[in-house]
Amino acid sequence: MCKVTELKQAVLARNDRGAQELREELAARGTVMVNLLSSPGSGKTALLEAELGLARLRGVPVAALTADLATENDATRLARSGAPVRQVLTDGLCHLESEMVRSHVDAWLPEGTHLLFVENVGNLVCPASYDLGESLRVVLASVTEGEDKPLKYPTAFGLAHLVVVTKYDIAEAVGFDEPAFLAAVAQVNPGVEVIRTSSRDGEGAGVLLERALAVHAGAAVHRPVMARTAVEHGHAHGHTHTHTHAAGHAAGHTHAAGHTH
Repeated sequence: MCKVTELKQAVLARNDRGAQELREELAARGTVMVNLLSSPGSGKTALLEAELGLARLRGVPVAALTADLATENDATRLARSGAPVRQVLTDGLCHLESEMVRSHVDAWLPEGTHLLFVENVGNLVCPASYDLGESLRVVLASVTEGEDKPLKYPTAFGLAHLVVVTKYDIAEAVGFDEPAFLAAVAQVNPGVEVIRTSSRDGEGAGVLLERALAVHAGAAVHRPVMARTAVEHGHAHGHTHTHTHAAGHAAGHTHAAGHTH
């Protein structure tokens, strides 16, 4: 086995240990982490802002971490929801790791938080391999990205507990072939739920929040075939967990509603 492969496996193994420890600690606190993955421009910030706003209206204690290579733009947007928001600056790193999330959870996450949404770096390659300690992994794809996206990024879509189609209001205009997309998803992740959303017209509003709350209440998540196969071969990265809940180079900044720079 070459040194590069050994190093990668060691890095992932260390990350997975940290992720499992964080998952257990969050469970003890009654907190469910939701990891959002997508390519840049998919609309995950707009979707998350809307879901955070709905959670606040319903009295659900929520918080959000949002990751970016260089700017705090997304945190400023998300803070408009009124939810506690923390920016993670990765200094060029293309993904989050469990240790980076832990540092913010330990120092900042408000007590009593039921749901912690993590907006990962816009990238469907590197983030797919890193378990953050989440209990719900959500992969988003906009209707403008092409029906074969799940086949091009099988690890990201293959390990998802939930798939979200965004910008559905323009699906017809851009010629989105929904049956082809659903077939591609089913090929890499049979049985995973796919939901439609549109931040513009409100389609699917609150569905992500409801799915996260269901997990918080003890509902089991979808178990991807890819994750089960990885376990059988002894090289899983922590994506097969189900939980029941009672209710290093990241720079962080806390944002409040209405905060500007």
